[in-house]
Amino acid sequence: MNTEIKALKGDISTLKVDAIVNAANQHLRGGGGVDGAIHRAAGKELAQACKKLGGCAKGQSKITPGFKLPAKFVIHTVGPEYGSEDGAEDELLASCYKNSLSLAMEKNLVSIAFPNISTGVFRYPKDEAVEIAVNSVWQWVKNHDYYQFEKIIFVSFKEEDLKIYEEYLKNYKFI
Repeated sequence: MNTEIKALKGDISTLKVDAIVNAANQHLRGGGGVDGAIHRAAGKELAQACKKLGGCAKGQSKITPGFKLPAKFVIHTVGPEYGSEDGAEDELLASCYKNSLSLAMEKNLVSIAFPNISTGVFRYPKDEAVEIAVNSVWQWVKNHDYYQFEKIIFVSFKEEDLKIYEEYLKNYKFI
């Protein structure tokens, strides 16, 4: 497989990729963190488009145009709140990544960037979240070998978060 999987530090709302993933709330209204940054950068059209989607369940994903963003699309996904999903947190978080990739595939997109889903106000331990993110993405890529993403990026706003991804990816066996 020729999919480039990497981590970088930066502002996800500035990336020129086919789609960026938004760590959204269930109402798809701009909040804080990544969600707020994406909504501010995309402009008011994003909020209007999100209203028409009727919300989004945890672990699921929905798509809108990117509007004023360099990315063509925004895939909105709702992660779980750590410790409040009766033990289903890992499965719900994995679903965020898998459903986002499936939605991107449906639109024939070949580059996608993910933020650190659920690690902010939803309190997911960062080490655990990184492991789930990388494992879920790689499992999806292997199971969909008929579809080729060119680039999958994990974007961290903080250096400390980037280091967790870099360490995990350095030791990951992509087999």
